[in-house]
Amino acid sequence: MVDSQSGADERPFERMFYPVDRIPFVEWREFSGAKPTVALVAAVTVLAFVTGLSNLSQPQVVVGGPLGGVLPGARVFVRFAGVLFAFPLALVTFGLSRRRRAAWVAAVALVPLLAAFPFLTGRPTEIPLFFIVLVTVPLLVANREEFDTALALSSLQIASLTSILGVVLYGTIGSYGLREQFVELESWGDAFYYVIVTIATVGYGDITPRTTEAELFSLSVILLGTGAFTVAVGALVGPAIESRMAAAFGTMTASELALLEDHLVVLGYGDVTESFLDQVDDGTDLVVVTTDTDAAARLSDAGIEVLTDDPTDESALADARVDAARGVAVASDDDATNVLAVLATRNVNPEVRIVAVANGDTHVDKLETVGADEVIDLRSIGGRLLGATVLESDADDASSPLDDLLGSAEGSHPEGADSTIDPEGAPIDPDDVES
Repeated sequence: MVDSQSGADERPFERMFYPVDRIPFVEWREFSGAKPTVALVAAVTVLAFVTGLSNLSQPQVVVGGPLGGVLPGARVFVRFAGVLFAFPLALVTFGLSRRRRAAWVAAVALVPLLAAFPFLTGRPTEIPLFFIVLVTVPLLVANREEFDTALALSSLQIASLTSILGVVLYGTIGSYGLREQFVELESWGDAFYYVIVTIATVGYGDITPRTTEAELFSLSVILLGTGAFTVAVGALVGPAIESRMAAAFGTMTASELALLEDHLVVLGYGDVTESFLDQVDDGTDLVVVTTDTDAAARLSDAGIEVLTDDPTDESALADARVDAARGVAVASDDDATNVLAVLATRNVNPEVRIVAVANGDTHVDKLETVGADEVIDLRSIGGRLLGATVLESDADDASSPLDDLLGSAEGSHPEGADSTIDPEGAPIDPDDVES
């Protein structure tokens, strides 16, 4: 008989995936990893926007800081930079949440500039922004390897962005070259301003063509600019809309799983999966990979992250971040699928801990041979529990072995009960269980 009092609040699945010797005293990555970095950049974005609105509302911006009289254009920077930086930083924050390298480069370039606010204005209201920038920049540098996902633009997206840039250059250079044929167009800044308001179809009327040649040029900018902008919107926004629609139907894209680390991956969906999910702590990140769209929709509604894909496909496992997972549970109802899933997992991450379900006792050895660290023989465990429960039926002062395994309503073992799972996770022979 094995005394389970000392480990009464442990569950079998947790002992498999959370060995005591792997739990650090302080998890520093919770405070200095990629997720806190993204959260800090988001906080910088909000503070920059609030600071910018405050400066815009002032009738006269004061630049009384030590750099206020040194830097040219300090007054214009202080008045508009907060709001103007907030919008691109919002896009940068979204890109960082998807681990995009381009977003990290943009964050490193934009965030430090906001630290200049208190040195320009000399106002104490900008000090919180300065200190949060002071914390964010080192974390960005320290976690630079975490943001390594390429932007991966399609050829259509690259072409649409290039066409917009080309139209802006064409319009700016052309209008400046024809500046004598326009009213109130005198500088490069005027030319750039004219092109932007023309492409945006705003048309304030302050800069107007006064010759036929200038009118034809303006028409060409309107046609090329609106066409390029329309194509770019479709190419850039379309995939995001498709991603959101996919999530609504219970699926997740690979980019939505990019922030996962030290999580559990469940490959396949079977009869044992629901019970397994009940055994996992609510605070544990978890991803289920399955081709069952109905199950994916139900799990997604329950708040569980799902990747609707083949659990035996190595590319799907890479999308589910098996390379950064704490453990993998292989739990479909088909043992052939489970064997292939274990093989694919070992190819993606040779070091990850794998616990597999064997639906037939003849397949236990196969799953162990292909690389499963633990194999749960459902039929064998069920038979042993049935026998042990029958043996315990005449004992009034002892709890059932089935209760010992499943635990109380809170998920723990009854106090003083004997467990049918030994410390190594193996079922105990019913003959060894004492009533």
